[in-house]
Amino acid sequence: MSACEFESLEDCLETHLPQAELTEVKRILFGKETKKLELPACAVEAASEHDFELKGYRFEAAQEQLRPPRRIRVGLIQHRIVLPTDAPILDQINAMHSRVGEMVEVAAMCGVNIVCFQETWTMPFAFCTREKEPWTQFAESAEEGNTTRFCQELAKKYNMVVVSPILEREELHDTLWNTAVVISNSGNVLGKSRKNHIPRIGDFNESTYYMEGDTGHTVFQTQFGKIAVNICYGRHHPLNWFMYSMNGAEIIFNPSATVGALSEPMWPIEARNAAIANHCFTCAINRVGTEKFKNEFTSGDGKKAHHDFGHFYGSSYVAAPDGSRTPGLSRTRDGLLVVEMDLNLNRQISDKWSFKMTGRYAEYAEELSKAVKQDFKPNIVKE
Repeated sequence: MSACEFESLEDCLETHLPQAELTEVKRILFGKETKKLELPACAVEAASEHDFELKGYRFEAAQEQLRPPRRIRVGLIQHRIVLPTDAPILDQINAMHSRVGEMVEVAAMCGVNIVCFQETWTMPFAFCTREKEPWTQFAESAEEGNTTRFCQELAKKYNMVVVSPILEREELHDTLWNTAVVISNSGNVLGKSRKNHIPRIGDFNESTYYMEGDTGHTVFQTQFGKIAVNICYGRHHPLNWFMYSMNGAEIIFNPSATVGALSEPMWPIEARNAAIANHCFTCAINRVGTEKFKNEFTSGDGKKAHHDFGHFYGSSYVAAPDGSRTPGLSRTRDGLLVVEMDLNLNRQISDKWSFKMTGRYAEYAEELSKAVKQDFKPNIVKE
């Protein structure tokens, strides 16, 4: 079986392990069991009709005496590109709008309050090619672009916050950014968050297209909670998650586009660890499929030139501050993951573990300020 045919770790475990062992293995791998969410029959039928996976889970929090529950639902959407990479650009964008529109409609049937799409969702992940044309033509205005207008209509129609990661063209300076546009359930553009960390791996270097973002660690106050967007490669940097949390994020979304050979062993760990360390929920989203390009390119690994970057392995999931996480979506299929969470769990776990209260932030800040200076001397004691 090839990597792109392996459906999911969870399916493999459930197929081959006896029930008693399966329960214990899941507890160790995934933490406290997340209960399945009962989803409307119309949503299940629509997902089947449109050929995408639909899963639902819920995280529970303890009932408090002074605070009512703060239950909300998030939706994570993963998908493959619809048309070949050499199809006309507008056709590709419109096809993606149509596909995601179908999936958001099902999310609305499931009562989703906040939906997040994958990194640069309207286009192939063409940055591996290092070609500028025609890929930069996919770039749009974050405030007035066709995709933002499309998402505004979805947000108003379904009373849903929409997180839309796009390739942004900033007209004022004619520059490109990897940007997540956050649209309120009112339909207004609440703001945008640009990718803080740019991968430089072998000869794969996205700074060919855009540089590190300049929006810092912005958190957006929505009707359904305070959210942040840590785009793709930023998940490898613990301090990046931490700074969103320090600014008050209750849910941090991580829209990504990453392939198996590069990062899959890290994938189940990083967002989950960030949820634990920062007393918040984290949502990891990855695309699926294999995207082929006309011109060959190399990947700086000594192998021959090839026409694709590799298999995007999906496996989108949500992690909670108590160390538990949902099962992931498929590694191969388009999918919608619906997750109900009670945001009160963040403070409940913070009160229990006190990671933020026991953090030595003043000391870290002082030592970091020294470490970034040219005359820095590590604090090493020698005999």
